[in-house]
This record gives sequence, structure tokens and C-alpha cells, in this order.
Amino acid sequence: MTQLTITTPDDWHLHFRDGDMLRETVPATARCFRRAIVMPNLVPPVTNAQMLTEYRQRIIDARPVGSLFEPLMTLYLTNSTTAADIRAAKAAGAVAAKLYPAGATTNSDAAVSALDALFPIFAEMAEQSMLLLVHGEVTDKHVDIFDREKEFIDRHLRRIVESFPQLKVVFEHITTADAAHFVLEASAQVAATITPQHLMLNRNDMLVGGIRPHNYCLPVLKRSTHQQALRDVVASGSAKFFLGTDSAPHEKHRKESACGCAGCYSAWSAIELYAQVFEDLGCLDKLEGFASHYGADFYGLARNTDEITLVREPWQIPEQIVLPNGNPIVPFHAGQTVNWKLQLTQE
Repeated sequence: MTQLTITTPDDWHLHFRDGDMLRETVPATARCFRRAIVMPNLVPPVTNAQMLTEYRQRIIDARPVGSLFEPLMTLYLTNSTTAADIRAAKAAGAVAAKLYPAGATTNSDAAVSALDALFPIFAEMAEQSMLLLVHGEVTDKHVDIFDREKEFIDRHLRRIVESFPQLKVVFEHITTADAAHFVLEASAQVAATITPQHLMLNRNDMLVGGIRPHNYCLPVLKRSTHQQALRDVVASGSAKFFLGTDSAPHEKHRKESACGCAGCYSAWSAIELYAQVFEDLGCLDKLEGFASHYGADFYGLARNTDEITLVREPWQIPEQIVLPNGNPIVPFHAGQTVNWKLQLTQE
């Protein structure tokens, strides 16, 4: 196969950041995705309807001229979130709210530290048909970082799903066989997103031969057996799993530092990288469902009606991208060859 045409895909999990960074991240995403679920972990985080509305406008203002790209907004949950906040966010257009355990990832210090106290909020979300998006890791220091996803499932996620059977839950950027099995066995109200990095890499790609900071993300890359479990579920064509890049830009000096910020910036090559994975797995026919259908169906939104075309034409991902402020950023898979390329057309 040398050409593949699919319904225009959506990205069901990404980070645009804010300010000048939007002039890079929004066009990079809009080049191939029609919609995207926008993460709210800014500084300060998007915790109310007014902040959500203002952030959405900043994203729209950063779209390329003539772009039809639509940001889908989310509310950042804290232990101060009220039922009124949920209703106001829903009225302002929010489709979901995001649960970060405090300290789990970038800009999550203000997030949830007492999860059980949010159960009344989950009840209101179910009433409002607002999805719950979950960063599924515990943050206890005594729990090994490679075990934190499984521990979250056992300690928290099972109880949430059982307590609120009408609440739609997206287990985001899953990384383990435990998470894949949990989603498969759960009700139709539970689904998951999977990133390109967790399909393409395992922890050896981050640690062997020296630390590779640009492959460092949270949740962290796991064993090859967990990577294979994720590859198996996408190859199966299960509608419970769909595309969510978790594209998360950081300037180069912030990645290559003592901080070592977590995140892979994959927007520049996301759909092409997924196509390469599906081709490697011998299931290119399953890409359209994963990228373009299952997420919209789970969110209760109409599927896109236009199409994109990928051609089998090797190209090299740039070694770095210069941001509007002049600082470089290293994209995921930088300098490496990808076999599929988006065929660009005029809107």
C-alpha cells in the first residue's frame, strides 16, 4: 500500500500550553487533526468557566487562517471544585474535567490530594454528561514509579467506576498491560487513550546507553511486555482504545536540565507515527477506527466528514523546531525517518 485515505482524525489528549507557545502548537496540531481535547494544566490551571472560555479564545486566535480546527475544552479538578463549577463549565462548553493526582505530572501541584472528597463532584459530572479524564497514577513516594498506574487502578479507579456506572471515564495515556486489561474488562462507559511514544518505545529507549531526556514522559515508559500489550489492543481494533497523543512541548533547555521536564512533543508527526506503528503491526486497516471514529463515538460527538490522505513517502522529522520566542524545542522522534507523510491540501 502506498496511499491511505481516512476520515480526518481527532486528538483526544494534548497540551497546547499558552502564550507564544500557542503559535507553534496550535498550527502543528491543526495540520492533521480536526478537533483536540485540550489539557487544562496551565499556570495557573483552568479551574473555572471564565478561565476556560478565555483559554479557548486564545487557542482559536492562534489557528492558521481559514482553519476549521476546534479545541474541546476541559476543566482542571481540585479539592475546591464545586458542583456549581461543573455546571458553569458545562454551560461554557466544557466536554470533560481532568483528574490529576497532586504532583503526578507537569503543573499538577494544585490538583487533587484527597480523591474521595471529589465523589460528589463525580456525581454531578455524571448528571451533566461531562466526561471524567483520568491521569491514573498514585504519587506516594514509597510506590515505585513503574507500579504507580497499577496501584491507582487497584486503589482508586475501580471504586470510581463501580460507584458511578453512568459516568464516562477516559483512562488517559495508558502504559501497562494492567491498564489495558482493566479497560477491556470494564463497562462500555470506560475507554482509554494511547500515545505514540508508549506504542513505539519502552523504558530501554529512555535508559539504555545513557539517559534520553526527550523520551522521558509521565506516565513513564514501561517494560517491553507492557508496550506489547498496548500494541496488541490497538491491533485488535477494540473501540475502547483511541488516539490521544499527550503531545506536551517543553523548550530544549528545560528537557536537558536537572529538572528534566516530562513530555514528548509529537504534534509535528503524530498521525504519521501512528500510521507507522499500525503498518508495523500489519493492521493499517485499523488505523481509521483508532484515529478517527472511536474517540468521537465515545464522547458522543459526530464523526468528522472530511478526509486526509497519507502517502508512503519517507521523510525525516526535524532535529529541532524554533519557537516564536527563538528557543528550540526537540520534537518526538527527532532526526529519525518516518515512512508515511501527510499529503497537504488547501482547506
